[in-house]
Amino acid sequence: MGASDFVNLPNIGTSVRRKEDYRFLTGGGQYTDDITLANQSYAVFVRSPHAHANINSIKIAAAKAAPGVLDVFVGEDVAADKINGLPCGWLITSTDGNPMKEPPHPILAQGKVRYVGDHVAMVVAETLEQAKNAAELVEVDYDVLSAVVRVTDAAKATALHDAAPDNHCYKWAIGDKAQVDAAFANAAHVTKLDLTNNRLIPNAMEPRAVIGSYSRATEEYVLYVSNQNPHVERLLLTAFVMGLPEHKVRVIAPDVGGGFGSKIYLYAEDVCLTWASKKLNRNIKWTADRSESFVSDAHGRDHSSHAEMAMDKDGKFLALRVHTDANMGAYLSTFAPAVPTILYATLLAGQYTTSQIYVEVDAWFTNTAPVDAYRGAGRPEATYLLERLVTRCGWELGLAQDEIRRRNFVKDFPYQTPVALQYDVGDFHALLKRGNELAEVAGFEQRKTASAAKGLLRGMGYSCYIEACGLAPSNIAGALGARAGLFECGEVRVHPTGSVTVFTGSHSHGQGHETTFAQVVAARLGISVDAVDIVHGDTGRVPFGMGTYGSRSLSVGGTAIMKALDKIETKAKKIAAHLMEASDADVEFANGEFTIKGTDKKVTFGQVALTAYVPHNYPLDKLEPGLNETAFYDPTNFTFPSGTYICEVELDPATGVVRVDRFTAVDDFGNIINPMIVEGQVHGGLVQGIGQALLENCVYDPESGQLLTGSFMDYAMPRADDMPNFTLDTLCTPCSHNPLGAKGCGEAGAIGSPPAVINAVLDALKPLGVIDFDMPASPSRVWEAIQSAKH
Repeated sequence: MGASDFVNLPNIGTSVRRKEDYRFLTGGGQYTDDITLANQSYAVFVRSPHAHANINSIKIAAAKAAPGVLDVFVGEDVAADKINGLPCGWLITSTDGNPMKEPPHPILAQGKVRYVGDHVAMVVAETLEQAKNAAELVEVDYDVLSAVVRVTDAAKATALHDAAPDNHCYKWAIGDKAQVDAAFANAAHVTKLDLTNNRLIPNAMEPRAVIGSYSRATEEYVLYVSNQNPHVERLLLTAFVMGLPEHKVRVIAPDVGGGFGSKIYLYAEDVCLTWASKKLNRNIKWTADRSESFVSDAHGRDHSSHAEMAMDKDGKFLALRVHTDANMGAYLSTFAPAVPTILYATLLAGQYTTSQIYVEVDAWFTNTAPVDAYRGAGRPEATYLLERLVTRCGWELGLAQDEIRRRNFVKDFPYQTPVALQYDVGDFHALLKRGNELAEVAGFEQRKTASAAKGLLRGMGYSCYIEACGLAPSNIAGALGARAGLFECGEVRVHPTGSVTVFTGSHSHGQGHETTFAQVVAARLGISVDAVDIVHGDTGRVPFGMGTYGSRSLSVGGTAIMKALDKIETKAKKIAAHLMEASDADVEFANGEFTIKGTDKKVTFGQVALTAYVPHNYPLDKLEPGLNETAFYDPTNFTFPSGTYICEVELDPATGVVRVDRFTAVDDFGNIINPMIVEGQVHGGLVQGIGQALLENCVYDPESGQLLTGSFMDYAMPRADDMPNFTLDTLCTPCSHNPLGAKGCGEAGAIGSPPAVINAVLDALKPLGVIDFDMPASPSRVWEAIQSAKH
């Protein structure tokens, strides 16, 4: 079944209400912290108050003697048990042919701490209160060292690791530098831009939580964890850190209250509790408080870049040249090296036919929390740089923001970019045209005049993004440094009554899998959506899976399910043919019924299901009983969602306050299964992207390395009243290489919106002489920029 056939089935393209919402809205969800096991104890971590220090000694006697304490663990205990450090899941090779520098990342600090929040000791006690009290009794003697937090200062700072004495992790590049340099030498005009993509702190509604459990009777571990990919968590934990047989470890990720990338990784707490549960023969729970989340969750973004665009006299892009310094933080998190390389540089072609591109990336260690994938993972950083630069190109050449883009759009597909990716389908002109219509661009000057009458400035900004989703295929990803496969698994189990249970490796943490996947299966089998249950998040029940991130759930996980359904249909046709005394080659299946071509014979899907399990009239000589199939799917290419975003802001020059007045988003997600869920995903992404552009900003003190934005008092999360009513629409060019024709939608809003907002802010500030600005456009920063321009 192809994408064009599938999209016409019942339930597809329908806004079915989410099946999972009843339990969430009525308090019936079960998150990790809701679980209480028998004989449960509690862990509290002693964390470093210093960004960089040698550990002279750790005194734990008083803490161990405190009421209710079961034990206190430090780095020496970890080393004695030969527990390895946290592994990095992606290897980058430097331009000189050497592998990146990969310093050890111990689960409890050994000899040195490298950022505020680094794990120094773990206290386990009967109650949480007892563990907290005992943690305060742990005495650590530190020899404080100088710290570095800015990526641009890393090269000349004190070394964090012996393995990286210059704090340099890798230098990576893509593109033909000689051809790019030649294009610049012959260009009619060159536009240059320096910009920073500010560091962000993920703030999922549910903080990270872990329960470690061990059974001496079976020698089995169970890890309950708020995580986006349980099978990858188990693989890293067993094969690379603890050296355990994989079949002896079960990872269960129950309901997860948001992840946005920050819950993809194997964290130190996960390993510590698993390891200690056997040592103490106790179930152990740890739940982060919000302050711990600020310092210990993997952060996002944090790039400093210089970009240049070479153009001919008509504004046609000839070549792009980029250098980026990427902050890795104190250690390499699970997928960190891939973010500023494979997931960033390969997207710098954008929607444009720039014939030559050269990108060079230097990655550095600093005394900050590790940085990793955060909603969009490299794609927001690429889009921000490119769309800021394209807007500047238009301004310098006197071309309208839409015109400079229109002149350079890719028109013919498939299109091979100069930075490795090949776009299969798209219609960028149609997206821009529809965006201009919905944004009422023709009336902008009138609205700008009305704002001026009130003493306010009005600006309009564009962003035309493209992203790569469903990272694939595994052999290419492996060649690019991935240390794991990137396939997905789906199992479809048909029950005797005709109801179905689906087991998927794509884990849901807010995306609505239990509804969307049920719609896919129900449409294919001609049964009710309510007759389909979706199981995910449990390595003990799901065969395998690579988890949820990179907007891969439907295009990769959904396709695995479709392939399992192909097998179900093939076998079911054989059973139906036997029941109707016909050849299976003559059997057709549609709307839940099997029919014989040219006759009125038919049997229902329910009849076939029952026959498979009650095989009284069954071709036992040819078929096994039962109707249960599993399939794995490894994509042949990325999918490429794209869109045009247009933001309109009103700005008060007296106070610097920026108000987003209008925001229009037109996206191409391929075929859409549930428009309501897609709309919700776009809304969420837009809020996160606008939040970065106007409000959110992680700040460390440049001298001490202390986190200055360590709470919601200092880190400004967006609220409902910061947002306008969004105007949304979708156009569709179905993905050409998966049977659903789906592309992915979960990250688009966060990718396309930041440059649209900042371009709008700069458009408003241009008359005052402000030509550059870095996120976030907070009132104080905008006001200061205005004052600086006056002098």
